[in-house]
Amino acid sequence: MKKLGVIANCDKPHAPEVLKRLGKKADELGLVLLADKPTAKLLKHCKLVPRSDIFTKSDVIVAMGGDGTMLRAVRELDGRNKPMMGVNIGGLGFMTSVAEDHLDRALECLATDKYHESVSAIAESIVVSHGRKVARYRSLNDVVIRSGKSVRILSLDMTINNKYVTSYACDGLIVSTPTGSTGHSLSAGGPILTPETPAFVISLICPHSLSSRPLVVPDGSEISIHITECGGDVLLSIDGQVGMTLCQGDCVKVRRSGKSVRFIHLPGHSYFAVLRQKLHWRGSTL
Repeated sequence: MKKLGVIANCDKPHAPEVLKRLGKKADELGLVLLADKPTAKLLKHCKLVPRSDIFTKSDVIVAMGGDGTMLRAVRELDGRNKPMMGVNIGGLGFMTSVAEDHLDRALECLATDKYHESVSAIAESIVVSHGRKVARYRSLNDVVIRSGKSVRILSLDMTINNKYVTSYACDGLIVSTPTGSTGHSLSAGGPILTPETPAFVISLICPHSLSSRPLVVPDGSEISIHITECGGDVLLSIDGQVGMTLCQGDCVKVRRSGKSVRFIHLPGHSYFAVLRQKLHWRGSTL
C-alpha cells in the first residue's frame, strides 16, 4: 500500500491538525498521498488530483471523519475493488475503526502490509414506478422508506422472493445490512448483526401493531416493499444521504449487490470491542 487516496471531512474541528500529522508521517514512510483540492489545502506533501482519480489511482482509500464520510466514500467508490480504511475524527464512528490517536500506527501498518481485511455486503435497491425501473441505488448501511410531510400512516405490502409476507401500517420501514444494523435499525429496536452475517434486517418505524417485530432474512432474498396507501409523499433514503420521493403504487426492491466493500483493520481489531466502547456495554456491576 504505497499510494493512499485521502478523503477527509475538512469541516471537522480536528481535521487540520490530523491531516498535518498524516502528511508528516506519510512523508517519513515514503507513502504517496493523493487528495482533492479541499483536502490538499490542509494536507502538505500530497499530490493534488481530481476527486475521481482518488478512487482509481490509489492502492487504498483513507476516509477521515465519521461514519458519514465513510458512507460517502463507499458510494463514490462505486463497486471498485479498492480497500478502505476509516480514521475517526468525528463522533460515534462505528465504521471508522482507526482512532485518531492510532493514525501513525495505521500508516506504519499500511506501509508494511501488516493489517487484516473484512468484507461488508452492499444492498442494491431498484425503484419501480408504473411498471418501469426509474432508479437504482447501492447502500452500505440501510434503505429507509418513511412518511414525508404527512402525519398519516403508511400501508406497505411486503413480499420476499415473490411470496407475500404481510401488510404493515407504520410510519416507515428499514432494510438494513449487517453494517447498518447498529444504525437506524438499532434505534427502531432491531438486532445487531456481526459484519459477516449473510442477512438483512427488516425493522419497522412506529408500527401500529404490538405484534410487529424485526425480521431477519437471508441476504440472497429479494425484498419487495409496495406502497399501497399513503397520505402524501413518501421518502426513500439511502444511507441517510441520497434518495428520492415515492408515490402510492411505487415499489422498492432490495437485494444484495454483486459488489462488496473491503475494509482494512489494524492488528488486534475486535468488532465486539467496538460495540462495548460505542454502546457503553459495562456488564454486571455486582
